[in-house]
Amino acid sequence: MIAPIEDLTRALARLPGLGRRSASRAALALLREPERLLDPLAWAIRVARESVVCCSRCGAFTTRGEDPCALCTDALRDGKVVCVVEEPADIMPIEASGAFRGRYHVLGGKLSTMHRVKPDNLRLRELAERISKEGISEVLVAVSTDMEGDATAGYISEMLSSSGVKATRLAFGLPADSGVSYSDPLTLRRAINCRTSLQ
Repeated sequence: MIAPIEDLTRALARLPGLGRRSASRAALALLREPERLLDPLAWAIRVARESVVCCSRCGAFTTRGEDPCALCTDALRDGKVVCVVEEPADIMPIEASGAFRGRYHVLGGKLSTMHRVKPDNLRLRELAERISKEGISEVLVAVSTDMEGDATAGYISEMLSSSGVKATRLAFGLPADSGVSYSDPLTLRRAINCRTSLQ
């Protein structure tokens, strides 16, 4: 393969959800229609690289001209409740749900002995500072439900245990429009343990 095409394919293959074959197809499509596909993509990447940053307060994506971000400065949001997420991308589906109107705090990952991610590698110190300065009364932990997510949630709960701040976690249960027969044992166990009253 021609070196520039190989380089483009390799770069695209690093993106989540794109394997080698999909990256190769994408690279060839971009090169087949450079004016319609490649040039706009190159422009959008350059602009994003130059203007998108992480909010200095919460860690969400924002632009250089809007820091702190709109989520941090929106007066209609509840500043007493903070939702802790792993990555900036995790904020989008929570916002799309329309169920949360508080503020956010991005950790930048989760605790992991395998990947050598320790508490000092996450934005936990910044979270503690926000709690003391902003009068936060509840921290909603919205991290993965895997072993590393559980360890992270446990660490945050322990960190907050003597602060008087309420630590909560997203409920576990069955996905919408799903049935018991399609669920795995762990999901069912969590759904049973986190059951709610019908009365």
